[in-house]
Amino acid sequence: MASGAGEALAENATGKYLAIARILRPQGRKGEVAAEILTDFPERFQQIQTAFLDLPGQAPKPFSLERSWPHKGQIILKFAGIDSIESASGLRGIELLIPWEQRAPLPPHRYYLCELYGCRVIWERQGREIGTVVEVEPTGGVDVLHVRRPDGKSEVLIPLAQEICTRIDLATQTIVIDPPDDLLELNE
Repeated sequence: MASGAGEALAENATGKYLAIARILRPQGRKGEVAAEILTDFPERFQQIQTAFLDLPGQAPKPFSLERSWPHKGQIILKFAGIDSIESASGLRGIELLIPWEQRAPLPPHRYYLCELYGCRVIWERQGREIGTVVEVEPTGGVDVLHVRRPDGKSEVLIPLAQEICTRIDLATQTIVIDPPDDLLELNE
């Protein structure tokens, strides 16, 4: 039902970006870095020529990506102008961003998890609003929606499974649910 589980949305005055990798450490002696892959579409690294680095306290800064290749479940990146271990070390913890418009298209009934934040959750059978999505927790299996109740004091956890989340309408920011009768009581 959901895709792009690790991809986070970053917004600032210059627009929206999608985080697709997080730099872990230098790799090699010529400025390469090893990065954690945050995208469900790792093949996209082969097409990227310019990416943005989310440097602290600054607008995302464009960098030319010279090369990239997979290595032991990570992606190795080589940026133009980063040519030493010392300069690569300064990138540790920085996220690699792409403009939101460059996100990969998803098939029907698949969503970027960041698009679900702020959606109202409605229990259609009961005709009541459960609350608003404040977090989506990737679990490696079925992701879990953290829904803040209207009182703002408590949260309910709802599996992001098609059998429970029967309709997602991003245009109206609404998720319609049909949970088993005792699911919401488990969270109280």
